[in-house]
Amino acid sequence: MQLIRSFVAIELEQEMLRKLASVQEELKESIPSGLVRWVDPYGIHLTLKFLGEVPAPKIEQVKRALEKACASHNPFSFSCGGLGCFPNARRPNVIWVGVQDDTGRLEAIQREVEKALAPLGFAPERRPFSPHLTLGRVGRRVGGAERRHIGQVVQSRQVGDLGRVHVKAVSLMRSDLRPTGAVYTCLARFPLGGLQR
Repeated sequence: MQLIRSFVAIELEQEMLRKLASVQEELKESIPSGLVRWVDPYGIHLTLKFLGEVPAPKIEQVKRALEKACASHNPFSFSCGGLGCFPNARRPNVIWVGVQDDTGRLEAIQREVEKALAPLGFAPERRPFSPHLTLGRVGRRVGGAERRHIGQVVQSRQVGDLGRVHVKAVSLMRSDLRPTGAVYTCLARFPLGGLQR
């Protein structure tokens, strides 16, 4: 049976992707080549839920659940800005740009997605939702001193407000792992506000 590596995400507008590409380029100038696997900037997205390997016949059930989950939420927007690392700047594994949403609507749609997919066997994420846009991942073999240097570079960069992302739909994405990095394909988009509450 075919398995499709999938996740649920919010896709970003081209203008925001260009700004993220610019932030990434600035970081690359100060971080030695080969230490970080940089994400293709035009594939950056905000992940709401990673599904993993999904049997192909189950994709239709996932689509129906997501369509229903998104219909009860109206379009909204969030802002992007700031730079950081997971788990922290002393031992960075992931370099990210932050996401801010004072309205709570982003978290509400993420919870709705979790709730809609749980009956299909997708266990809810135990860690709290921490929205971010991944710029790059530090290589597994990178040593402590090099990691600290990467963390210092990230901390020394001031990334102000990059602008707002207007969310009109949630996407079901496919992720194909290639030697050059993951390639993302949108399987379906689910507009927000399809149904009145």
